[in-house]
Amino acid sequence: MIGYANEGWELAKGWLLSPAAWSQFALLIVAYLLAVYVSRKVNPVLTRLLTPEAENQSVFAKARRFVAIFLPLVMPVLAFAFTAAGEGVVRSIFDSGAVIAFGKRVFLFLAARILVRDIVRDPFLGLLGKFFIVPAAALYALGMLPFVASKLEETVVPLGNLSFNLLWLIQFAVVGGFIFWLGQWSNSQSSTYLDKQEMRPATKQLAVKAAEIAIFGFAFLVLMNIMGISLTSLAVLGGAVGVGLGFGLQKIASNFISGVILLLEGQATVGDYVELDGGEAGTIVKMTARATFLETFDGRWIVVPNEDFITTRVTNYSDQGSANRYEVPFSVHYDTDINKVPDIIEAAVSKHPAVLQDPEAPDCELRALGDSGIEFAVEFWVNGIDDGKNKFTSEVLFIVWNALKDNGIEIPYPHRVLEIKGKLPQ
Repeated sequence: MIGYANEGWELAKGWLLSPAAWSQFALLIVAYLLAVYVSRKVNPVLTRLLTPEAENQSVFAKARRFVAIFLPLVMPVLAFAFTAAGEGVVRSIFDSGAVIAFGKRVFLFLAARILVRDIVRDPFLGLLGKFFIVPAAALYALGMLPFVASKLEETVVPLGNLSFNLLWLIQFAVVGGFIFWLGQWSNSQSSTYLDKQEMRPATKQLAVKAAEIAIFGFAFLVLMNIMGISLTSLAVLGGAVGVGLGFGLQKIASNFISGVILLLEGQATVGDYVELDGGEAGTIVKMTARATFLETFDGRWIVVPNEDFITTRVTNYSDQGSANRYEVPFSVHYDTDINKVPDIIEAAVSKHPAVLQDPEAPDCELRALGDSGIEFAVEFWVNGIDDGKNKFTSEVLFIVWNALKDNGIEIPYPHRVLEIKGKLPQ
């Protein structure tokens, strides 16, 4: 460190005593002031040009908004450009430009810092810029980037029969992280686009999954190609994965294939209310490669392996549409004229706003001659699912009660006859 400090002092002393260095310092100051002046004049104009109306959501408007994000870079980029022009003039006159070249690198460092601090909003890209991009720009500004890169390249990390140098690992982390972030962004954009298309939910889910696999598969191939990794070297890894699938990962492979079958056949998709043979019931809110997520009426999520949808019996209440039939049982007294009951109940239930007349109007049926009363049940169709017999069934029960009371029909309750043999006690 003392040696580097001495070299820095000698360099600074040489710059301070050199007329060429003073002229370069002057050009740096002029370039900076000119960049500040031009940016203050240009930024308002660019802001007006790149800010469309709030209700404009076209592709061109979105592109303008995206470009406007980078307006804070105008000043350091202009300073870099003006300094580069001044460097050409200085080198032609003095055949030296170390000072102005250093200033140009400093402006580039400022641009990188502004980009990471003020422009990047994604947490992962911000982390990448904070720990890799800004330090690399700082080393470049100080002229130490080649030295540090050579030291990192000389430092080899052994990993069994393989070995990597630190520079390669850093490059792999930066490039790989950016490529897979770009893949994640592309996947979200494609999912948003596919969600807006008119197609069956199962087909839409399959298209989203296919696009996701294609995007990340392509990102993986691009990363391998950029880093110079031969795909043939992955054959051993592929064989190991195949053995793992054959032994320890059978369930994962089975669930993945079952998920693909579900998406292809469309027997259950997002938004359907299903009930499995094991008792699990709920609305499908999410389908992944491994499992399907059901949301119950009380807000809980049930994770069901995809294999269960293939190997067990599944009742899909939403497969043929949103209409479902329910029934409400009730009883009347034996003194009732039961011929009037169906017309009274059917007319009353039909007035409920959620009860449908198609595919069938409310139907009141005589079910049994019970011990305490005559048993009836009214069947009705509604759109949607009765959440645990607490929504439509409850409302129709109120209607039945009020209709019977309004018509003077008694609802029975159990009666018991007590027979006493012999004389009653005194």
